Amino acid sequence: MNTSAGILIAGAIGAVIGAMLTYLWRFSERRQNAIPEPTPVVPPGAEAVLSVLSSSAVLIDSSDTVVQASAPAVAMGIVHEDRLQPDELMTLVRQVRRDGQVREADISLQPRRGTTSYIHARVAPLSSRLIVVLADDRTREQRVETIRRDFVANVSHELKTPVGALNLLAEAVAEAKDDPEAVVRFSSRMHTESERLTRLVQQIIDLSRLQNDILSDEAMTIKIGELVSEACEHSATDAEHKDITIATDVEPELYVHGDRAQLHAAVSNLVENAVTYSPKGSKVSVSAHLDGEDVRLTVADNGIGIPGGELDRIFERFYRVDPARARTTGGTGLGLSIVKHVAASNGGTVEVWSEPGLGSSFTLVLPAFSAELDEEQS
Repeated sequence: MNTSAGILIAGAIGAVIGAMLTYLWRFSERRQNAIPEPTPVVPPGAEAVLSVLSSSAVLIDSSDTVVQASAPAVAMGIVHEDRLQPDELMTLVRQVRRDGQVREADISLQPRRGTTSYIHARVAPLSSRLIVVLADDRTREQRVETIRRDFVANVSHELKTPVGALNLLAEAVAEAKDDPEAVVRFSSRMHTESERLTRLVQQIIDLSRLQNDILSDEAMTIKIGELVSEACEHSATDAEHKDITIATDVEPELYVHGDRAQLHAAVSNLVENAVTYSPKGSKVSVSAHLDGEDVRLTVADNGIGIPGGELDRIFERFYRVDPARARTTGGTGLGLSIVKHVAASNGGTVEVWSEPGLGSSFTLVLPAFSAELDEEQS
């Protein structure tokens, strides 16, 4: 009995062990055959955070592959397919991956549509496997800085001419103190150069005030007829010296709303240019009429005209079609630039037509304003 019972007990234990071993083997086999869940590359919530950043954002994994990119980053051109570009940006990513230090750099992108773009990039580690690249478009800032540098350089150059002339003339006057006629001649030239210097400084000040193309706080209702009369009177003396007739044709009761000083400067510049570049005995016409919801103020002359290839540049600061002639006439190269900014600041535009030998016409297009409505509101 004891022997039989022991055999039965041993058999039962063996069966239990066998069943357990079978279960463990099958469990192990299932675990080996199971496909493990991949660890997410992009941390949860990262996509939502990147989407609200003002900077363009790109995530790069350990194989230098782009795993996440915002739409602005693609539009900016720093992501092509699944790769980051240009090479300078990729170099920063590798340096950050190597030592974990945040890096920044200003990078120029290949020209798109003929224009080079500039970005400021900040590269930092996001996790053990990811690098984040934040890029800001600095193209506009770069262009503004270039314009500023050019403007300062041009101003310096332009100021040297009258200042240098005044120094030389002052020395000449001192040396000719015993020659009354020479003193009168040199003092007259000093007066001319001082006027040129004064005008240049004033135009630089005017232009600096107009850079933002924003309507002045001093905007008021302006009668076009009065504006034209003042501008023509401003150039009346020069016109008489050249026997030039200034003819006006202005519709009555035309009004605009804007900065009177700015618009006076713009119209005066146009009339003055027309008189300056017109031959003796010719005619300058100033007209204004209502065209739909706009007032079109046109200054036309029969002067030397402007070559077609120069028309796109005449509104640039300090640009002169004929530098030698501009020196003779005392032109600063700022007048038309002021006209362009005045038009923009007062909600309008400026148009130009010109043919060499036939003359030119410049048209200020400004929103018309109802004086009656202004009286009712006031």
